[in-house]
Amino acid sequence: MPRRKRIAAGGVVFHVINRAIGRMKLFRSDSDYTTFETLLLEKASALGMRVCAYCIMPNHWHLVLWPWQDNDLPRFMHRLTLSHAIRWRQATETVGQGHLYQNRYKSFPVQTNEHYWTVVRYVERNPLRARLVDRAEDWPFSSLMKRSDMNRSLSDGPLTTPKNWIEHVNRALTGSELAAISQSVRRGAPFGTASWREEAARVLELESCSRSRGRPPEQSTEDD
Repeated sequence: MPRRKRIAAGGVVFHVINRAIGRMKLFRSDSDYTTFETLLLEKASALGMRVCAYCIMPNHWHLVLWPWQDNDLPRFMHRLTLSHAIRWRQATETVGQGHLYQNRYKSFPVQTNEHYWTVVRYVERNPLRARLVDRAEDWPFSSLMKRSDMNRSLSDGPLTTPKNWIEHVNRALTGSELAAISQSVRRGAPFGTASWREEAARVLELESCSRSRGRPPEQSTEDD
C-alpha cells in the first residue's frame, strides 16, 4: 500500500480573498486592474510566492497561492495589500483617509486533488457568475487566459491543467460545490475530503474553524 503523503505546515495551497472596506469600488479603469495585477506578480517574484490562479473583481479579488513555508503567506499578503493601499491612496489623492481593505484577508487551505480544481474554477469563473461577461475568458483581469503566457510569473501549480479547461470553467458549479466553498470562506476552514480536512485543521491549528456549526446552506448564489 502506498504511503499517505502527510500535510506539512508549508507547501499547502490557499484560496485568499479580500475586498475593499464597505464594498467600495477598488478598480474603476483598466489601468487600476493592470496596476494591481502587475503589483501582484512583482511581489510574487520578489518574495518567491507561487501564484496559481487569480481574479480581480471591481471591489475584491481572489488569489490561489502556493507558499513554500508556513510564514510566507502572511508576509506576502501584508506586503501586497500595504503596497496596493499606498498606491491606491496616492492615485486617488485620498492619503490619510483610513483603511482601504476591510479587516484582514480571508483564506482557507485547499487539498491538491479535484478540490484544487474546483477552487481554481470558482475563482476564474467569478466574473461570469457576477454577469460581468458572457464567457469567463472574456474577463481580461484573471489567470484564465494567461496560463501559457511565458512573460507572466504565474505558477504552473501543483497539478497539470485539465484538458478543455476553458470550457470546464464556463460550466456552472453545483449548488453543493458553491455551498462548500462559501462555508470555507466564512470559517477559514480546509476544503477537501473529510480525512484531509481533519488532518489539515490539526496541522495548521484550524480545529475551531472546522467544527460543525449547523447544517450548511444547500445552495449559494452570492458572489464571494
